[in-house]
Amino acid sequence: MSAGRILVVDDDPQIRRVMRTTLSAAGYEVTAVSTGDEAIESVRVNRYDLILLDMNLPGLNGMDGVETCRMVRAARPPLDTAIIMLTVRDAEKDKVAALDAGADDYVTKPYSTPELLARIRAALRRLPSSPEASPRQV
Repeated sequence: MSAGRILVVDDDPQIRRVMRTTLSAAGYEVTAVSTGDEAIESVRVNRYDLILLDMNLPGLNGMDGVETCRMVRAARPPLDTAIIMLTVRDAEKDKVAALDAGADDYVTKPYSTPELLARIRAALRRLPSSPEASPRQV
């Protein structure tokens, strides 16, 4: 049985590869995409327990991680999905923007794997249990 379904959104292929390996080894089902546009498309058709979202994303419409987070939070019906922002940005204004956009947590790179896994477990504990969700409008 899976520990949960996680969507990794990062434009760096090496980070996506490492995250997929690390999270899979910890028992999670992992999907990885490289842009906010791909993330939005993926949450339209799949249910995720948690999204690990890079703040600095390229996109067809210039959609960064904060805008992607806002769009996920605006989904109808609302998603019971935790969002953790992963970023090199450590300025207070960036943290505030991400949290105000709907992120549940904010982790700056570089981060330790044990700490990230602990933050994932903590975020997942706070989610309400819910049956498989119906298709979403994002």
